[in-house]
Parts: sequence; C-alpha cells; structure tokens
Amino acid sequence: MENVIELKDIIKNYYVGTVVVRALRGISLGIERNEYVAIMGPSGSGKSTMMNILGCLDTPTSGLYKLNDQDVSHMDDNQLAEIRNKEIGFVFQTFNLLPRYTALENVMLPMIYSGVPKHARIERGIEVLNEVGLGDRMDHRPNELSGGQRQRVAIARAMVNKPSIILADEPTGNLDSKTSLDIMRLLDDINRLGNTVIVVTHEESIAKHAARIIRLMDGMIEMDMVNDDRTLIEAR
Repeated sequence: MENVIELKDIIKNYYVGTVVVRALRGISLGIERNEYVAIMGPSGSGKSTMMNILGCLDTPTSGLYKLNDQDVSHMDDNQLAEIRNKEIGFVFQTFNLLPRYTALENVMLPMIYSGVPKHARIERGIEVLNEVGLGDRMDHRPNELSGGQRQRVAIARAMVNKPSIILADEPTGNLDSKTSLDIMRLLDDINRLGNTVIVVTHEESIAKHAARIIRLMDGMIEMDMVNDDRTLIEAR
C-alpha cells in the first residue's frame, strides 16, 4: 500500500548554549495510507519532537520527510502553515477551542484559512459535527460543553478539511475513563472510514487501539511492531 508518510534518517538537534540536545537520532520509517499508528515513549524519548515534525510544527536538522509524496523537510514557516491546514488534522489534549466561538464556528476555522466560501463552510461544519454526534450542540460555546463534547468538537475541526492524517496528541489525557473510551471509539471509526490516524500517547490502553505501535527511546526507534493484541470497539 502507498505510504502517506516517509521519514528517512531524521535528525533533530536543539542547542542550549553550547550544549547540543540530540532529540531524534536518525529516525527512518514509513506510515501507510489508512494505517492506525501509536507512538509511545517515556519523557525525554523524543516523542514530542517526533510529533512536532510529523505535524509540520518543526523541521528536522537533517533527513527527509515526505508527506503525501511532497518533501516538507525544509519548508519555511508559511509553507508549513499551508501544509498543516491542508494535510493534517490536529487533536490536542487541551482541545484548543476558541472560548467565544460556538462549536460550529470553531469547526469552520480551518476552512476560513483555506479560503472556502461561507456557505460551503457552514455545510461542511454541520456535516462533521453530525458525524461526531454533536448535531444538537452546534450553537454551544466550549464552556457549555462537557470535556468529551469539547474533544468531539476538536475532532470535527481536525476532520473538516479532509486531511491526509489525523494527528492526536494525548487525546484522552483530560478525560475520565468512560469518556476516553467514547473518544477512542470515534478515532477507531475515523480510521475505519479510511483516514490515517496517528496517536501520540504514554498510555498503554490508548496505544492498544492502534494496529501498529512504535516505541521511542533516547531519540531512536526502540521497537516497531504490529499490535496483535489490538483493542477493537464496535462501530456505532
């Protein structure tokens, strides 16, 4: 199957005064279209740096990163912003919703940056909010929604531009166990519909939803395995 992500010899160094921090030390891997991958690792393993590079929030010191067959390794900030908006749907632990905007307005934001006409933004925003089960909460602001509902809004926003990948950073970190299960069911459903899903997590129970688990240690891949003990939740 075709790779949506290709990394080759990715190195990322940070400089603190005269000290070089080697965050990633030659990462090479491919992620196929429609794959479901979990990236794990303890603090200091390079997990966050890996997420930032995969999400085009940062660029590698050296190496090749191709996203959807496009080399994004050395793009400038404006080019990376355009790629992020078009190709990557982000889901963060803290939701990152604008408090004064309704659920629908939050979901429509990426389409504003993409230049989508207003009527099309509204139509698509309503469509994805219905898909995540929030058709009756479109006019609610974040403070009128539960944690799980806010994460559903964030997932709808991530999906709205039909990106190449959904990149979720600790997506259940602020949620109770029941709500966490609902969110993971939703991510499972998104993957079943054909989306590539990458979850960055330190929780084994969350990683077990993925078909493949990559473990980092000291900036290198310690293990890259097929998950034979996958947690499968029936689609709604």
